[in-house]
Amino acid sequence: MPVSWDDTAVLTDAHDRFLAGRLVSRAVRPPILSSWERCRSLGIAADHVDVLYHTELDLGGSLAEAARPVLDRLESQVSGIRVSAVLCDQDARVLERRVGEHSLNRFLDSLNLAPGFGFSEELTGTNGMGTALAARQPAFVCGREHFADIMRQFACAAAPIRDPLSGRVLGALDLTCDHRHADVSMLGLVHQAAVAVEQRLLDRITARERALLASFAVGGAREAPDALDRRDRLVLQELAVQLIAGGRACVVEARLPEGRGVTLWCHEAHGPTGAIGFLVEAVLPGGERCRCAAEDRTSSPEPPVLAGGGPMPPLALGNLALPAYPPAAPGRPGPVPSADAWARGGPLAVGEPGVSRLALLARERLGLLCEAGVTVGTTLDVARTAEELTEVAVPRFADYMAVDLPDCVLRGEEPMGTGGPLLRVAMAGVRTGSHLYAVGESVRYAAATPHARALATGEPVLEPYLNEAYGWLANDPARGGQALRAGIHSLIAVPMRARGVVLGVAAFYRSALKQPFEEDDLSLAEDLVSRAAVCIDNARRFTREHTTALALQRSLLPRGLPAQHAVEAAHRYRPATTGVGGDWFDVLPLSGARVALAVGDVVGHGLHATATMGRLRTAVHNFSALDLAVDEVLSQLDDLVCRLDPDAAGTDALGADPAGGTDAYPTDAGPGPGGESEPGIVGSGCLYAVYDPVNRRCTAARAGHPPPALVLPDGTVEFPDVPPGPPLGVGGLPFETADFEVPEGSLLVLYTDGLLTGDGHDPGVGFERLRAVLARPGRTPEQTCAALESLFPERPVDDVVLLVARTRALGEDQVAVWDLPADPAEVSRARQEVIARLTEWGLDEPAFTTELIVSELVTNAIRYGREPLQLRLLRERALICEMADGSSTSPRLRRARTTDEGGRGLFLVAQLARRWGTRYTEHGKVIWTEQPLPRGR
Repeated sequence: MPVSWDDTAVLTDAHDRFLAGRLVSRAVRPPILSSWERCRSLGIAADHVDVLYHTELDLGGSLAEAARPVLDRLESQVSGIRVSAVLCDQDARVLERRVGEHSLNRFLDSLNLAPGFGFSEELTGTNGMGTALAARQPAFVCGREHFADIMRQFACAAAPIRDPLSGRVLGALDLTCDHRHADVSMLGLVHQAAVAVEQRLLDRITARERALLASFAVGGAREAPDALDRRDRLVLQELAVQLIAGGRACVVEARLPEGRGVTLWCHEAHGPTGAIGFLVEAVLPGGERCRCAAEDRTSSPEPPVLAGGGPMPPLALGNLALPAYPPAAPGRPGPVPSADAWARGGPLAVGEPGVSRLALLARERLGLLCEAGVTVGTTLDVARTAEELTEVAVPRFADYMAVDLPDCVLRGEEPMGTGGPLLRVAMAGVRTGSHLYAVGESVRYAAATPHARALATGEPVLEPYLNEAYGWLANDPARGGQALRAGIHSLIAVPMRARGVVLGVAAFYRSALKQPFEEDDLSLAEDLVSRAAVCIDNARRFTREHTTALALQRSLLPRGLPAQHAVEAAHRYRPATTGVGGDWFDVLPLSGARVALAVGDVVGHGLHATATMGRLRTAVHNFSALDLAVDEVLSQLDDLVCRLDPDAAGTDALGADPAGGTDAYPTDAGPGPGGESEPGIVGSGCLYAVYDPVNRRCTAARAGHPPPALVLPDGTVEFPDVPPGPPLGVGGLPFETADFEVPEGSLLVLYTDGLLTGDGHDPGVGFERLRAVLARPGRTPEQTCAALESLFPERPVDDVVLLVARTRALGEDQVAVWDLPADPAEVSRARQEVIARLTEWGLDEPAFTTELIVSELVTNAIRYGREPLQLRLLRERALICEMADGSSTSPRLRRARTTDEGGRGLFLVAQLARRWGTRYTEHGKVIWTEQPLPRGR
C-alpha cells in the first residue's frame, strides 16, 4: 500500500530513488507517481524551477468574477488560520489569492505565489494547481510529494473548475498551507468551492437564456393556424439547432418526411439590451408561420425548446429547474405573457450560437462513439482493429490519425515496456504526404514528446498548438517542420491501455481544416482509444493463443510421412484463421506390407482442440499397432472418448453424403462448467482406412466423417459407400466397414469437412465441386493436393486437412504362398520351399535365419493351431514371413527356465526378427515376422 502522505522520511527516500532512476515500488501514491513521471519526461530539475510572471494576464475575467463570492466565503471560513485560497486559470496562472492570516502574505510573496505568476506542472513540477489541471481531477499534494524542492514545505489541495456546458477546464481552486498542518479534509472543501463556482457560471448562462425566451414570449407571439405534428416538429428542431449554431441570419428550405416543403427563418432575437440570441421559425408555403403544438390540443401549452435540448416543461437546463418566465433583466421585472401565448404560435428553437454549437458537438461525439462501438473490433486481427479505429476517427474527428504498437503486440506477446521502438500499424488522413510516418515504419519517440509522455504516464496528452510543443518538434525537426507547413496544428496522444497494461499509443492530428483540440475532444479521444484498446488486447490474446495452438498442432502432426511401399502420399493442412481447430491426419505402416490412412477432426478451436487432437492421434497409433480390425479401431476410439469426457453429451447432426443419404457430423459441444460453452471431446470425427497392396483392396470405416474419394486411373471419381457411423463418444451403435477394390495407380483422397463446407456451401455442393477437381487422370498425389487447394476457403473458419495416397501393388514375383496340412512332416517341406524361393529372389544372406523362423512358426501352428494353415512370404522393403491358422489363441513370449524342455521357439523368433507380432482375422490369426533385406536389395 502507498505510504501516508505525512511520512516525510519514506517520501524523501522515495523521491531520491525516483530521481536516481531506481524502483520506487509502492512508496508513492499512484497519482503522485504519475505526475513525477510527467515531470521527468519533461526534463524538469527538482533542485531548480522557474516561477514566471505573465504580464498579459487578465486578472478580472469572467472566471474571476464568478469565483469572487466563493473566495469571499472561503476567506471567511479559514479566517485566523495560516491557509491561503488561490484561484488560477487553465494554465495555472494565479488570478487571485486570499489568506486566513495577513502575516502569510509576505511569506507567499517571497515564493511568488501571487497573482500573475504561473505554477503549471510543465514548469514547476508536481503541485496542487498544476497537477489538478494536468490530471483534470482533484489533487492533494503534501510535503515531499512536490517534485520541486522549493515547494516541499507546502500542502496543497486543488480541484479543477469546468465550463458547466462544454466541460472544458477553465481553471482551478487551491488551498495551500504548511505541510505540518495539512488535513485531507482540505480536498473536500476545495472541491465544494469549485462546484459552487461552476454553479455560478451556469447561472450566468441560464440568465441569458431566460432573457431570450422572455423577450420572444412578450413580443413574438403570432397567430399561426397550421400546426405541425410531433414527428415534423422533431425533424425541424434538429435543423433549427444547426442554424442557431451557425450564428447568422438565414433562410433555409427544408423537406418534411411526407414531402411537404417548409422554410426555416433564422433571425436575431432582441431584448432590452439589444440582440441576445437567435430565433428560428417555420413558414409553410403561402407565408403562414407554423404552430409547433402537440397532438393533444387540450393539453397544457408547450413552450419552445432551448437550442441545447428537446422539449422541456416549462424550462430547464441540465439538472437545474428554472421558472418558466424569468424577468427580462436581473433586478428589473419584465412583462409575463399569458398562459396561452405559446399555444397561439411559437418558434422552433431559441438560443445562443455558443450553446447550440456545444449541443451539436455533443451529438456528433455521441454518434461517433456509437459508430465506434459497432465498427471497431469486428475481427480478431490486431492490425485490422487499429485500421478500423483510424477509419472511424478520420475525417469526422481528426484530419490524421496514427496507431503505433510494439512489434511484440502484433505477435500476440505481452508488451515488454514503453521505451523501445514502435511500429506504425495504422495511418489514415485526409491527404497523403511524407510529413507523418507511414505504415510499417519504425518509430522511436524522445522522452519529451507527447507520445512518450502518454506512454510513460498512461495518461492522454493534449497539445492544442503544435508550434509551441517543443518536445514534439525536437523529436524529428525535419518531419515536424513538414507537418506544420502542411497545416497540422493540434495533437492528442492517447495511450492504449487494457488490463492496466500500455499496449501502444494513438495520435490524433488536426490541420487547418478544423479548430484546435479542446478538453472535450480529449475525453472523446480517450473513450475511442479505450474501446479500441480492449479490442486490440483481445485480438492480441487471440493471436497468442492461435500461434501457440498452431505451433502445438504442427508439432503434434506428422512432420514427415513414414517410409512404406503400399502408397505414395502427399498432404496439406490449412489452419482456420479465426481459431486453430483439431483436424489431423496420419499414415501408419502396418504388418503384411499394409498401410493405414487416418483423417480426423475435433470439435472446437484453440488449445483445447489441439490437445484433444494429440490424444486422439496417439490413441489411433496405439490401436493400429495392435493390428486391430478397422471397425474395432473406431470402437476402441469411441470407448476412449467416452471415458475421457464422461459428462459431455453428444448429439448427432445430420449431413448429406454424395448418395443423398444422411451422415453424422459433429456440430458443437455441450455446455461446460458454469453454463459456459466449452469445447468437448465428444462429437469428434474420424475416417480410418487400411489398404492391402497384396490383394489391392481397401477396408474403411468412418465416425461422423465424410467418406473418402476414389480416383481411378482413367480419372473416374467415385465416393465409396462407406456406412456412416456416429461421431466419437456418442456410443450406442456399432461401426460398419466397407471393403472395395482399388486398382493399382488409383488415388485415395481423404479430407475433413472444412474442404466441403468451408465457404458456407451445402455438403452436397461441396461433393460435386470436389468431384469436378479430381476428375483428371495422370496426376501425382502432390499435383492433386495442389489442384484441390483451389477449394480451400480464402479465410477458412475451420481447419482443412487433405491426404492423397496413390496406391501401389505387390507383383506376383514378390509374393509366395503355401497352403499346409496339419502334418509335422510338412515342416521340412516348408523350409525347403522357403529356401528355394529365397534363392530365386537372390536373398541367400538371410536364408538360414529365415529357415529357423519358418521352422518355429510352422511347428507352433501345427501343434497349437487349427486348419486351414497358410504360409506366406513377402518381399517388399523388408522380408516378411506370415503364418496363418484358424485358431484365435495368441502365443505369448516368455523366458524359459533351464530345466524346461520347450518354450524357447518364440523367444528365438523374437531374437532373430527385427519385428514380430500377431494380428487377428475373421478366420483366425496371423503370426508375422519382419527381417531387414540386405543392402542393395
